[in-house]
Amino acid sequence: MRVMLAEDSTLLREGLVRLLSEEGHEVLAAVGDAVALLREIEQLRPDMVVVDIRMPPTHTDEGLRAALEIRERWPGVGVLVLSQHIERNYAAQLLTSNAERVGYLLKDRVAQVEEFLDALERIQAGGAAIDPEVVRQLVIRTTHSDPLARLTPRERSVLETLAQGHTNAAISEKLHISMSTVEKNLNMIFDKLELAHATGYNRRILAVLRYLES
Repeated sequence: MRVMLAEDSTLLREGLVRLLSEEGHEVLAAVGDAVALLREIEQLRPDMVVVDIRMPPTHTDEGLRAALEIRERWPGVGVLVLSQHIERNYAAQLLTSNAERVGYLLKDRVAQVEEFLDALERIQAGGAAIDPEVVRQLVIRTTHSDPLARLTPRERSVLETLAQGHTNAAISEKLHISMSTVEKNLNMIFDKLELAHATGYNRRILAVLRYLES
């Protein structure tokens, strides 16, 4: 795929360039700020953008704002946002409006090369990729008012895995359960969380996005 990078850490940026190039992807540009990223996208229209949330000049949310603009102006461009820490509000802003061709990963995940590359492939295919640790911290929360408390341990495992952006087949393989068991658990999850029926990928991760917004 044709990829652009926006990361102010020169070491990480160059490491990503080398990794992606070795995997056969074309890195069209690697820049250190959001303004340069948007300028390059305007000219070259990549398949995928990998962008850090915090970049110059304020190191607050420049990358996130750039990601949101990209999704509005160029919806066909996949966006993978990298974050140093779990920032649920930022993740919610990125994912809630449209959970297709988008991802949110912690920077530590980049070191786990296969997971990082798998996330890119899922986004490129039109899906989503949410960092497993983000999902895990949301799913393990249990309070009397939390609808997740209604889920069985197996349903929680299925929810955690599907929320990362995996297909039913991948959930079956990762959890060592049959496809019919996956489908049964998904139906129970949607019923218990009172999620309205809707077609498409968005419904599959709506359960987690609800908690990202909370």
